Amino acid sequence: MARAKGFDPDEVLDRAVDLFWRRGYEATSVQDLVDHLGISRVSLYGTFGDKHTLYLRALDRYEERNGVALACMVDDEQPLAALERVFRAAADDPDRRGCLMVNTATELATLDPAAGEKVAAAMRRAEDAFRATLERARAAGDLPPGRDPAVLARFLVLAYQGVRVLAKAGADPATLDDAVTVALSTLTAR
Repeated sequence: MARAKGFDPDEVLDRAVDLFWRRGYEATSVQDLVDHLGISRVSLYGTFGDKHTLYLRALDRYEERNGVALACMVDDEQPLAALERVFRAAADDPDRRGCLMVNTATELATLDPAAGEKVAAAMRRAEDAFRATLERARAAGDLPPGRDPAVLARFLVLAYQGVRVLAKAGADPATLDDAVTVALSTLTAR
């Protein structure tokens, strides 16, 4: 009979997300994981597989938790206000961790096809959420005629991740405010 785990795998996975988000993949050793997660190597490997497999699961968990903000704006009654809230939240990064997906893109995406696909899928989901939100804004008459939600959504992915990178790099609040203001002004410019 299998023995019950003495830990909650979901809580441990959340702690792994936190560690990888703060340190990155390469700078996190298996011993760092064991220490931070509070489980033995045997439990780590038995529950999550190797470090790489745990990292990929951590990316999924991050996206599951953090992709919700983008998905929620699609249903917001005020689409452009929802976009602004999402962008302003991205600029507010007091821990300076940035976005785990962008961090992964810059650290691993070209070297690790599995991680690269997770990043690409997250970017596609963000683009889809932006496009759906912009389509609602267009239907409400909040976008000028001729503005293509698909094109704007691709730009917003770039701008959103750029804001995340600026915040991680420690840009001052005025710089971040300017970046958000200019990015969002492209939506209504004629």
